[in-house]
Amino acid sequence: MRDTVRFVRRGQIVEIGNIDPMTTLLDHLRLAEGATGTKEGCGEGDCGACTVAIGRQKDGQVVYQPVNACIQLLGMIDGTEIVAVEDLATGAELHPIQTAMVEKHASQCGFCTPGFVMSLFTLYQSTEGPVTRGAVNDCIAGNLCRCTGYRPIVEAALSVCSQERADKFRDANADTAGILQFLSDGRDLFIGDHERFFAAPASIDGLATLYERHPTAVIVAGATDVGLWITKQLRDIPKIIHIGRVPGLDGIEDTGRELLIGAAATYADVEPYAHAIDPDFGELFRRIGSKQVRASGTVGGNVANGSPIGDTPPALIALGATMELRKGERSRVLPVEDFYIEYGKQNRASGEFVTGLMIPRLKADQVFRCYKVTKRFDQDISSVMGAFRFTLDAGGMIREARIAYGGMAGTPKRAKHAESALTGSSIRDSAAWSKAFAALKEDFTPLDDHRASAAYRAETAHALLGKALLESAGTSTHRTRLIGRREAIHAAE
Repeated sequence: MRDTVRFVRRGQIVEIGNIDPMTTLLDHLRLAEGATGTKEGCGEGDCGACTVAIGRQKDGQVVYQPVNACIQLLGMIDGTEIVAVEDLATGAELHPIQTAMVEKHASQCGFCTPGFVMSLFTLYQSTEGPVTRGAVNDCIAGNLCRCTGYRPIVEAALSVCSQERADKFRDANADTAGILQFLSDGRDLFIGDHERFFAAPASIDGLATLYERHPTAVIVAGATDVGLWITKQLRDIPKIIHIGRVPGLDGIEDTGRELLIGAAATYADVEPYAHAIDPDFGELFRRIGSKQVRASGTVGGNVANGSPIGDTPPALIALGATMELRKGERSRVLPVEDFYIEYGKQNRASGEFVTGLMIPRLKADQVFRCYKVTKRFDQDISSVMGAFRFTLDAGGMIREARIAYGGMAGTPKRAKHAESALTGSSIRDSAAWSKAFAALKEDFTPLDDHRASAAYRAETAHALLGKALLESAGTSTHRTRLIGRREAIHAAE
């Protein structure tokens, strides 16, 4: 067992002990290191002013991803490289990204600019050859600025990413990967005492034993939610268990029949597999948070925290996904829909934790659609999330309908009355559609809060079901969406 956090800064190994479990990476950088180029803006992972790059060793190479330092716990950074904005220049020579920002007049007030630079730095490191404008826009969707337009920032990225990539980080990649491999010692991390600690077990058995011993501890995967408990709700969390160092929990396997996802697999890692299941499912992942959030947040955490407005649970329920939970040496499997009992209450025993998810691949006779409705398109919480899977026979008869919504009740929930109204009818039967629309009123008494009124949610749920039926029936040439299901758009055009 080890009682220090170890990471790489500027080519050197840094080792820190005796940290409070709630210490954030941002506080360490600004208060302990004095690296104040990384700014604190919203304090909740939305604005991107605190963006830094985290380097992790994968297959002998260092892969850099952007994270929001304000909601990353320092203990979670163990075994990685941290790159902040001060680290990019070499003496008086700016990094190519910084030079492009200057030349294109993209540098603005200086508060949000460091975050933009760091997001673009990860794009610079992760790609080869020219990037598209869409890729740049997606890269900086988690960086918000109120100074002026984004055009010069995008132009700066396009100009520098159209050239051959070369910088000191690429030159040192192999050496840094070797250092990170050395830091991966396979030992449990435990800092503190049994009353207050940060722990990161290095095995699934160690995690099960520790959590059974401390069932009141908070399990953290990406901290994209728990981080806000600390920075916004000002909770005191004396015991934190991070699952990011458990081998296998970040695993993803496509068996051909189902997709197996470990509880610590991030949205970013799962996204290409989600696209392979269905374009709508992949587009949903692309719109979860920002690049920073997707690099840290996990599908397992999104399911486990039980939020009624979580993005993935309605889609997982519609797809018929199951989940595995473990307590001590025993494991069990249950449908994702059965995990949610009521608001704030899940089907999970004390000391029991989620280990993974199993998502069936769509069969040839199944059609899937899902839609996320938000106030702004990128990086926003759902007002209503709708997911639909229809199993059709050769004549278009609906043999099975699975309809699930988020944001409509205290938990993600199936619309079983609407499902019954559609089952056994033709996908093109407008009378059955009308019955299903009416049945939604029996399925839900919608939430009414600052994100959306109950009336808005009811009308939107109705419209999303109609949209799914219209697209699945294939009888309309009307374009029903702007982006996402590309083949449908091109066919309509």
